[in-house]
This record gives sequence, structure tokens and C-alpha cells, in this order.
Amino acid sequence: MTSKQVEQGVTPEEGYERGLGSRQVQMIAIGGAIGVGLFLGAGANIAKAGPSLILMYALAGVIIFFIMRALGELLLYRPVSGSFAEYSREFLGPFFGYFTGWTYWLMWVVTGMAELTAAAIYVNYWFPDVPQWVTALVFLVILFGVNLISVKLFGELEFWFSMVKVTALIGMIVIGLGVLTFGFSSAGDTAAVSNLWAFDGFFPKGIGSSLMTLQGVMFAYLAVELVGVTAGESENPEKTLPKAINTLPWRIALFYVGALTVILCVVKWTEFAPGVSPFVAAFAKIGIPAGAGIVNFVVLTAALSSCNSGMYSTGRMLRNLASSGEAPKVFEKLSSTKTPALGITVSVLFMGIGVVLNYIVPEKAFGYVTSVATAAGIWTWLMILVSHVLYRRAVDAGRLPASSFPAPGGSVCSWIAIVFLLFVTGLIAKDADSRVCLYVMAGWAVALGIGWMVLKSRNPEITQRREPELEKVG
Repeated sequence: MTSKQVEQGVTPEEGYERGLGSRQVQMIAIGGAIGVGLFLGAGANIAKAGPSLILMYALAGVIIFFIMRALGELLLYRPVSGSFAEYSREFLGPFFGYFTGWTYWLMWVVTGMAELTAAAIYVNYWFPDVPQWVTALVFLVILFGVNLISVKLFGELEFWFSMVKVTALIGMIVIGLGVLTFGFSSAGDTAAVSNLWAFDGFFPKGIGSSLMTLQGVMFAYLAVELVGVTAGESENPEKTLPKAINTLPWRIALFYVGALTVILCVVKWTEFAPGVSPFVAAFAKIGIPAGAGIVNFVVLTAALSSCNSGMYSTGRMLRNLASSGEAPKVFEKLSSTKTPALGITVSVLFMGIGVVLNYIVPEKAFGYVTSVATAAGIWTWLMILVSHVLYRRAVDAGRLPASSFPAPGGSVCSWIAIVFLLFVTGLIAKDADSRVCLYVMAGWAVALGIGWMVLKSRNPEITQRREPELEKVG
């Protein structure tokens, strides 16, 4: 490691290819904020909360920005491919690194199941006679092949997936504004800003019902932290990562708050139904030729994009766990194309459970897996925030160097986000439909606890804190 790398907090590449350029990292960051949680999950949440869902997305968006700035400060202190697991390991101890790494792996495996389910639902729009499980299996195999070839191919595919989503959402917003302004199409007769409050008010089901949608809203934001996993394979993390994180507020304002505001002005909230993408429904109402089909293709792209990202991140997280002695060493090996092929393969096999769910309970598969993914995501975000608080304490005490990308508000914003995430966890516990995910997570914690005891018995040194190379310099 060079002195310049030490000063910048850069760790060795750990054998990965620095194959993700600025263009790809930026688009991965943008695409990470646009997923199936918005395109499909928003339908059910609109039915629960009405127009107030816009406020819920804005509120959660602020918290997500706090989380990402905390992560950004840690990344520029020490950018590593293990990201949140590595910081948990450093600031809270080896067990928390182990638990966070495996839980983030679980989050993406389960999210991959959700995205495969959503993709199968979208294909049914054109081919209703094709079983969901068949479509899910085909997509799983194709994306698996892409991720095995090279990180450059993954990055390029993700770039174009994200480009489709971004272009389409901007187009939807422009068309929606055109309907509101000029009143064209059949939707123009009823389109009005007053639709946001004309039907039983802005909170038609009450503030309590609106707050209960926060768990679904938080699922929609899963994957924004993916940019942290790319740190080990970015060409210039010191420049690309801050830029990607700082553009998050306008992405949330435009793609979530802006898009939902426009479609809820164009179509009154009472016309949307759970299980149907509000974007597809809105374009069907506008009556643009093939418009609903085009939007359906876009939301299919969003689902495949997220599943693609899940395969990427799970392989990297398993390799990080293996290098720390917290997973079988065989996962540490890179293929000839410098991808963690075995880790990706095992993760894909577990994602295949989603194919089975689509065969057994196709109508409930999406709801089951999204609640589990949200709970795992909340744990990951909490670990980022707690690690950030402890890092700032170490900086203030002079034990660690300051990051070149400090979070605004320091630890205060991280504490606000921690309280918010605990509140959302309480909402999940209150909801009978989503409470099952907490039981799953409790079982997961027990399984990981047993695994940790086995690891300790075989290798007692695993419980010892290992100071990062950065702390040993000077």
C-alpha cells in the first residue's frame, strides 16, 4: 500500500478488477433508487394510504440520505468491498461483522426472490398462460451467466437497465405533466392537482394507516447502499462515491416523490389496486397506444436490474466473510475472470427458492419475501449508522484520521435515523401480515448464533479484533 493510498484511506484491491468506471457507478447509484418496490409495491401502499404516501416517501428519503452520508464518510475513510460488514467488524467487533455480512447476504438473496417474482408477474401481462415459476427460472439462469463472466459486463448491463428506468420515469413525469397542463387523453378530463386531497383528504385512511406503509416504503429504498459494495471495484472511489451519494436527494425527489405526485394528480388514488403497478394503470388510463405495455417492459427491467445487483453483491459479501474466517475459505477464491464465482453460484441456488415459492404460492410470494428483505435491510442500515457514530467518536478522540467526506450534522443525523428505523421495526411488529418476517429474523439470529459458536470452537482467534491497516500506519 502506498503512502498516498493510506492518506486517502484506500485498501488493497483484494484481487478484484477495478472494472467499474464512473459512468457505471453513477448509473448503478441512480438505478439503485428505482426498483420494484416503487413500480409494483406502490400500488398496495396507495390503496392503504392514498396521496399521503408521497409524504411517507419524502420522509423515508430524508432518512435514507442520512444513512448514505454516514456510509459515505466511512467509505472515504476506508473503502473496502466488504463495506458495512467490514465496518461492523471494526467498530462493534467480529461477531457483528459476521452477523451483518450474513444478514446482508440474506437480504439480497430474498430481494432476488422478490424481483424474480415481480418479473414473472410482469411477463404475465403479455403471456398470462405462462406459469410464473417458468419465467422466474429463465431470468435466474440468464442473469447468473452475466454475473459469472466479468464485473465489466455486470456494470454495463446494470448501466443500461438503469438507463431504461431513468429515461422511462422522466418520460412518465413529462407525459403526466402534459396531461395536467393540456388535458389531452381521457385522463385529462379528471386530472387535477386537487386529486391529492379531493377524495377524503390527503390522509384518507388516517395518519396511522399512512405510517403503516413505511415498511413497504423502506423496502422500495433497499439497494441504495449497493454503491458501498462497489468500492472495491470502482476505478476511482475517492471521486465517484461522493458524487453518487450526493446526487441521492434529487433522485429521491424526482423519481419517487415527483413521479408519485404526478400520477396521483393524473389518476385519483381510489382507482389504484394492490398487485398492479400504478404506473401501468396510469398509462392505461391515459390511453397512449401501447403505453401500458411499454411501462410494463420498464418495470420488468427494474426487477431484473435489482436481481442482477443482488447476484453481484451476494458473491462479494460471501468472499468478504470467507476472508475473515466467517464463511468457508473456498468462497474466497476468484475465478479466472476475477469474479467470486462460487459465492455467486451458491447465492443463485438459494434465490431459486423464489422459483419454488412462485410454484407453490404465486399470489403471496411477493409479500412474503419483501417483508423479510425489509427486516434484513433495516439491520444493515442500523449497523452502518452505529458504526458511523463510533467512528466519529474515534475521530474526535484522535484515534482515527478524519474522512475526506464527512457527513453533515455528524452523529446527530445518524441518531435520528437510528430512532426512525427502530420506529419502523415497531410498525412491522404491529402489522399481522408483516410480523412473520420478525419470526424469520429471530430464527436467522439463532442459526447465526449457533454458527458463531461453532466457528469459535474451531478457531478461537476469530473473536479477536483485527485493526485495519490504516490504523497501523505512522
